[in-house]
Amino acid sequence: MGGGFKRRIIYHNIFDEIISIENLFLAWREFCRGKRKRLDVQQFEFNLEDNLFQLQQELNNKIYQHFHYTPFYIQDPKLRRIHKACVRDRVLHQAVFRVLYPIFDQGFIFDSYSCRLNKGTHRAVNRLEKFGRKLSRNNHKNIFALKCDVRKFFDSVDQDILLELIKKKIQDNDTLWLIKKIIKSFEKENNKGLPLGNVTSQLFSNIYLNELDQFVKHKLKIKHYLRYCDDFVILGENKENLDELVYLIDNFLKEKLKLKLHSNKIIIKKYHQGIDFLGYVVLPYYRVLRTKTKRRIFKKMNKKHYDLRMGLISKNLFNQSLQSYLGVLRHCRGNKIKKELLMF
Repeated sequence: MGGGFKRRIIYHNIFDEIISIENLFLAWREFCRGKRKRLDVQQFEFNLEDNLFQLQQELNNKIYQHFHYTPFYIQDPKLRRIHKACVRDRVLHQAVFRVLYPIFDQGFIFDSYSCRLNKGTHRAVNRLEKFGRKLSRNNHKNIFALKCDVRKFFDSVDQDILLELIKKKIQDNDTLWLIKKIIKSFEKENNKGLPLGNVTSQLFSNIYLNELDQFVKHKLKIKHYLRYCDDFVILGENKENLDELVYLIDNFLKEKLKLKLHSNKIIIKKYHQGIDFLGYVVLPYYRVLRTKTKRRIFKKMNKKHYDLRMGLISKNLFNQSLQSYLGVLRHCRGNKIKKELLMF
């Protein structure tokens, strides 16, 4: 027997580390990367030391108040409502994230891939392929894939449940006061919701859905499970077992996390029909770009090409976009699409 009992570490005194001026300056440096041309960032930087020392003082004296959010929409690929905090609050989110991330990340399962160091979409898709090969015995055996996502996840997170989950590791009243300020700064409806756009929301969502991960891996004993944000895939040897898992997982989500599966997005397919996951379709011997992703790339490139001809963007900016899409194609069978893109 390997391993042994893993003792849960409780953290008691991390508030001073979060609000230290060193941590606030490091958080600023991480936050402003790639944002220095934005007016609100420039305005904050103009009096950077004063702004950070004032923030620290407000936190130290427990008089800090989170400002309001500015909502806007992005197409990613579907329309999403983002809530943007002011620069001061976003620097604080980064400072909190810097200290909390390593504390919680060590308790997450290996196969959780969203918003984590050395993880991400391509590693998730690679892992899915590896699972497929292993379970199908190098594609000699028929297997099935269950794909689900959580309905309106960010809007449905119960803030009180989230705080209780955080308290399992953090038992420092000052830090809990600050975390509560951030969580309660946004509300979709009665004590529910996380704002899309906060770096803390990425961590909080993983803390919340780690409960699902632990249930699937340790209670249901599922080996071939992986999750990216609120999307997850389970591979299995027969369809009936996967049908049963849907019922068990949906029940767990409702009872423990006040969430539900998206009933229209519960898909069970034979592996050789292809698994549509994170912009790619994974097939037994190769992967291709999802049709919707391909259409979106060409739509965006047509727009960029028009902007270039009209003199609205530089050749350099156009080439940057082209290279980023060619980068996406490097992870799948996409020579035909690559040739079409290079004709722009």
